[in-house]
Amino acid sequence: MAAAVVCHPHPLYGGTMQSKVVFRAARAVVDQEIAAMRFNFRGTGASQGTHDDGRGEREDVRAALDELAKLYPSLPLISGGHSFGAIMALLAGVDDGRVGAMFALGLPVDRMTDTSFLDRCQKPILFVQGEHDVFGSAEAVRTLAARLPDLSSVSIVPSADHLFNASLDELERIVAAWAAGRPWRRDERES
Repeated sequence: MAAAVVCHPHPLYGGTMQSKVVFRAARAVVDQEIAAMRFNFRGTGASQGTHDDGRGEREDVRAALDELAKLYPSLPLISGGHSFGAIMALLAGVDDGRVGAMFALGLPVDRMTDTSFLDRCQKPILFVQGEHDVFGSAEAVRTLAARLPDLSSVSIVPSADHLFNASLDELERIVAAWAAGRPWRRDERES
């Protein structure tokens, strides 16, 4: 089927692979028969190293994708995450030919200084944003997605905040429905 890397929120603000959104996203893809890997960025939990302002963390995502490719060499890969993890997953996944689809949950687009790297993206991306996300407004995410090919989709979760408090079931349902559609198989749909 596929294998997914699911990245956690900013480690300097308490994000770990045990974060509720990350756990729920991983469970959603596993329920669709997709292998999922959660990991802690460098310096988080028992991981070695120290936080590297996104540079090293992007390498951490690439290392996780490499590991999944070794474990499941015939499967397409998915790169996704929540908040800071969503940024790292997109940065690593855009140019990685093994990655067939990506997802960004609670993307802090209002805090991103440069989103131009997405302009070259030709892969399906699911954006799931809380209606009341203080780090990425629904409008900002819609505007970003509108610049991308029609392969991308945006789901705004009503009344949800950045952490999807009280909306985790809805978040999980959206991710599972997206994964059930096998978005990485765009060649099959286009033929």
